[in-house]
Amino acid sequence: MQKTNKRILVVDDDSEIRELLVFDISQSGYIVDSASNGEQGLKKALENNYDLILLDVMMPKMNGYDVCNNIRLAKPNIPVLLLTAKGTIEDKKQGFDCGADDYLIKPFDVQEVLLRIRALLRRSDSSGQTQKKEVLRAGDIEILPNSLEAVIIDKKVKLTPTEFEILYCLMQYINSPVSLATLLDEVWGYDSNEDVRMVRVHVGGLRQKIEPDQRNPKYLHTVVNIGYKLTPFGSEE
Repeated sequence: MQKTNKRILVVDDDSEIRELLVFDISQSGYIVDSASNGEQGLKKALENNYDLILLDVMMPKMNGYDVCNNIRLAKPNIPVLLLTAKGTIEDKKQGFDCGADDYLIKPFDVQEVLLRIRALLRRSDSSGQTQKKEVLRAGDIEILPNSLEAVIIDKKVKLTPTEFEILYCLMQYINSPVSLATLLDEVWGYDSNEDVRMVRVHVGGLRQKIEPDQRNPKYLHTVVNIGYKLTPFGSEE
């Protein structure tokens, strides 16, 4: 077991799941704290410095969506992984809309949780230091790493950390198709066919923010059987 100074908060009202996660994550070398309801979890998240938060959705006193929303307002860059039995696309969209970075459906394998934790922490260590990334400009689009914002023809929009990373990745491949596997590897740090829906939901949220007309995308295009293509000059080649 390799020790680390990374601190993780586990928030879940199910004592069996919470204790299992605390034990297994601790055994992997992380420093782990826990909370048994949403209000307690939010209080700990705001009063302490955590590197990552695992957050159940259906909890007493305050649900995970509201907790995540409040965390995002105060600490916009901390990775949040939702753990929930609610697994429809609409449920996932709601989770990502409130600022979650990743989503695992119960019942889950603890090894999968650890994989997601490592991927989110690795991404946070590199892309979380957004001030080290350059401002990118192309065509109608400019992205601002320090504030996690995009400027589309002088209109500024706030992005979630994941939406920012997706757009940053696509800006490296202007007018060229980017595969789902590439996005998973560069944004999340792993490749899994099971998570292509997660990418699509995040891209859908990004498209809502940067596209003037949702029915006729100008910048962010779906490339059938491949992934996505960004055309910041407003036309496809």
